[in-house]
Amino acid sequence: MPPTDRNLRTLAPLGLRERKKAQTRDAIQRHALRLFRQDGYSATTMEQIAAAADVSPSTLYRYFATKEDLVLQDSYDEIVAAVFRAQPPETPPLEGLRLAVHEVLTSIDPEDRAEAAERARLSFTIPEVRGRALEHMLTTADVIAELFAERLNRPTNSLEVRVLSGSVIGAILGAQQLWITDLETDLLDLTERALQCLIDGPTALTGP
Repeated sequence: MPPTDRNLRTLAPLGLRERKKAQTRDAIQRHALRLFRQDGYSATTMEQIAAAADVSPSTLYRYFATKEDLVLQDSYDEIVAAVFRAQPPETPPLEGLRLAVHEVLTSIDPEDRAEAAERARLSFTIPEVRGRALEHMLTTADVIAELFAERLNRPTNSLEVRVLSGSVIGAILGAQQLWITDLETDLLDLTERALQCLIDGPTALTGP
């Protein structure tokens, strides 16, 4: 689930200290992506990124422990979770998640949507990033399972909750796999449509 942080935080306001940290994190990530475009991911070092962002290497590593994290790390999960929890408790979990994702995605301006798509592309096309991306998706699955367990009043590790959260991850992967074959399509729109497929169930297969 890849959108960038800057617009997402309007849905979950931060204190002054956290805002400053978030601004530093955003700046580092923007410089890293610029260098990846300019010189290639493999050729870019953490030291070069720190210099470009005008921070010390220790500061860089405090925000991003690995180079892969510069591509994968964002606040998407926590923002979606906050929006999901703010919904009426009777909202079905899949519909609630789709609505939360829609609210978050529509808060992102075109520049940030392009950056989100760029990070998603890197996570699919660079082998070492792709491997770490699986770990991030498993973490996202845990977040979704917790949200669904709360909504359904069931244990987080119940089979039903885990299957439901895993189906969401599968839907997101399906959207990303389709997008990577045609980068001109809108990844965020595909993600929302993929979640709608889960809600529609078998009837989704009867359409075009």
